[in-house]
Amino acid sequence: MSGGEIAALVAAGAFLMLVLVLAVPILRLRHTVDAATRAINEVNERTGPLLGNVNTTIGNVNTALEQVHTSLDGVNLQLAKIDTMTAHAQNVTANVANLATVVSAAAANPLVKVASFGYGLRKAASARRRADTEREVRTELKQRRRARRRDR
Repeated sequence: MSGGEIAALVAAGAFLMLVLVLAVPILRLRHTVDAATRAINEVNERTGPLLGNVNTTIGNVNTALEQVHTSLDGVNLQLAKIDTMTAHAQNVTANVANLATVVSAAAANPLVKVASFGYGLRKAASARRRADTEREVRTELKQRRRARRRDR
């Protein structure tokens, strides 16, 4: 055997050793890949029913949202009616306020005159009573003075 053949045999042996050394991690990697494949298959099997349940839930939510939308349409309709009633009530209130102003203006002038007349009448009656009382007092004083003059 020549040197080239021996070198070829050594190289073949080294390559064989390399293949054997690399075979162990590759076999272990195969087990890891198999475990990952099983996990993915299990997730796949569980995802189908889960997605079916999600679709059912979404359908129920959509139905509920449609009912809420219908209810909100009814509420908006009622609010529009209430807005109309509020506008009418505001008009009535404004009309009543205007009427009260007109009645107040119409009644205020005669009432002021009646109140002024009553005040003047009370003042005049009070002045007359005071004048009568003063006259009586003066008369009484004059009589007392005359009586004192006579007595003297």
